[in-house]
Amino acid sequence: MNETASSPQRIDSALAALQRIREQVDVGEFLSALLAALLAAFAAQLLYRFFYERRGTGSQIHRAFPLLALAVTTLFIGVQVSLPLSLGLLGSLSIIRFRTPVKEPEEVGFVMLVIASSICAATLNFGFIVWLYVFAVAALVVMRGASLCAFLRRDGLLVLSLPDKEAAERGADVRAVLRKRFRKTTLESASSRDGQTTWQYAVAGLDGGADAALAELRAAAPGAAANLFLDRPGGIR
Repeated sequence: MNETASSPQRIDSALAALQRIREQVDVGEFLSALLAALLAAFAAQLLYRFFYERRGTGSQIHRAFPLLALAVTTLFIGVQVSLPLSLGLLGSLSIIRFRTPVKEPEEVGFVMLVIASSICAATLNFGFIVWLYVFAVAALVVMRGASLCAFLRRDGLLVLSLPDKEAAERGADVRAVLRKRFRKTTLESASSRDGQTTWQYAVAGLDGGADAALAELRAAAPGAAANLFLDRPGGIR
């Protein structure tokens, strides 16, 4: 009897809770928030694909942006409606485990961009979303321009590999040849593994032919393997 009597009570309490939610949340505003968050997620997808997809991280994290935006928007609307409901939603999210790692720092930025725009949509601050994306696009353009300028200032990459002992003894001679043969050299990376030292230089302004420069480098360090990779076919400025 108690179980039979408690069932209608549960139904009545659930209907009462649903009625309270309807009174606190306007359906039109809820749908508008979801639509704004979804449009912002699609915009983040386009930005990601334009600026970073070709970097080949392999995670393809931008595919999750639309569903992430809808979930975060609904979650924060629920937080505003009912504190017990919001705690339940947060508890349910704790079971999620991401099995695909975030491989690039830029991906974290895009995820945060989607989350921020979703929170703005959930609080009906649609103007914030517009300004957020205006500044996001400007930042991406500036960063792309800086990378492009650095790329245009170089002719290619020079990779030198030589034994560790010879690197210590002949390093000064190698750098002297680089200063002589190239207008500008920038050491981008240096590593040592299995007794071999590898230097990678960004180079610009080759003075003379590439063959002569490589021959002079091998003469300065007889045990060295030198490789010059040009950014453009025949592209020595």
